[in-house]
Amino acid sequence: SHGGHNHAQTNPKREGTARVQHRRNWEKMRGIAAFSPSKHWHPINQNHPTKQSNRSLTTTNQIQFNTTTRRVNPLPSFAINPSKTPTHNSTAPPPPPPLPPLVVVGSANADVYVEIDRLPKEGETISAKTGQTLAGGKGANQAVCGGKLSYPTYFVGQVGEDAHGKLITQALHGGGVHLDYLNTVSAAPTGHAVVMLQSDGQNSIIIVGGANMSSWPQTLSDESLEVVRNAGIVLLQREIPDSVNFQVAKAARTAGVPVILDAGGVDAPIPPELLSFVDFLSPNESELARLTGMPTESFEQISQAVVKCHKLGVKQVLVKLGAKGSALFIEGEEPIKQPIISAARVLDTTGAGDTFTAAFAVALVEGKSKKECLRFAAAAASLCVQVKGAIPSMPDRKSVLDLLQSL
Repeated sequence: SHGGHNHAQTNPKREGTARVQHRRNWEKMRGIAAFSPSKHWHPINQNHPTKQSNRSLTTTNQIQFNTTTRRVNPLPSFAINPSKTPTHNSTAPPPPPPLPPLVVVGSANADVYVEIDRLPKEGETISAKTGQTLAGGKGANQAVCGGKLSYPTYFVGQVGEDAHGKLITQALHGGGVHLDYLNTVSAAPTGHAVVMLQSDGQNSIIIVGGANMSSWPQTLSDESLEVVRNAGIVLLQREIPDSVNFQVAKAARTAGVPVILDAGGVDAPIPPELLSFVDFLSPNESELARLTGMPTESFEQISQAVVKCHKLGVKQVLVKLGAKGSALFIEGEEPIKQPIISAARVLDTTGAGDTFTAAFAVALVEGKSKKECLRFAAAAASLCVQVKGAIPSMPDRKSVLDLLQSL
């Protein structure tokens, strides 16, 4: 059941002023794709799989980016009858405007993994059994997840002028992420982390903030904030300065764009002024415990800790519970629980939280119900833990839909 698209020309008179305005806003955005009317994105509305129209979409979708043309995978859909041919007649409704993108503002890291038997003592040099460097960082991970789920995704972040920066750029590009707002800075190295994996399963990590933490402009450029204001949803984490997150969240809120803040990253209190512009806070159990200073062992304790988050001004809290699944707490409503979708084998949980948060964001911006969003995210995370590494393990949309269909 594949979607693709209808080449009906857009008729502005029939398009409705709001839609025309939305399209004009898009066309106004500098550095963003020039979307010609006949090359619009035509997502199939996945709200009501049973009420699917029989319009079938073409299999490729070209979007012009400055000088290079990139093909973006169409969204596989729940089309009921994909065999029917599209009807080209003058009464066909105009195609919708391009999908408002997922915009991820955050960190990009080179993760240097070394496998050792034990940590070296002071003054001692030891040999690692293996060593490899992989692209990572919570921001880059989440952006690649959005890209691999075939949703138009922009990454706003910084790398240095070095080999690590090239590694990350290639990984993002390979995941289908638009890099118009990835900045290369000369004053700082690309952020990186040395992950020391000991044979007993313990790991110790040293982080070099580099370009993730320094060399950001004091005030973000209007172009960067423009892509935020035109987003369908914005994802933030805590591996870049709070001041950057604050400017982004404020711009998003002003434009009515929902913001998800993943609590992962710096282990410090979240400034209340940042929380006031966040729609969803997404911590895991230990992050929730640190942020609230409360225990999070049982579901009851987690619920109490979430109440404290509500008091800090965040209406919706999406808690990742590891092997226990996840739960979405909306102030004044019953929590929605989602058990894990069990994986055939758990190889590596790195990036599972990032996959979960980004997949939830994609489902949400596509208009799925909160319950469906949790299921979609759980399926994506289940596929992620079956492959080693964070970015290599991000699943594509077809795999997620196939898994959900098989349950």
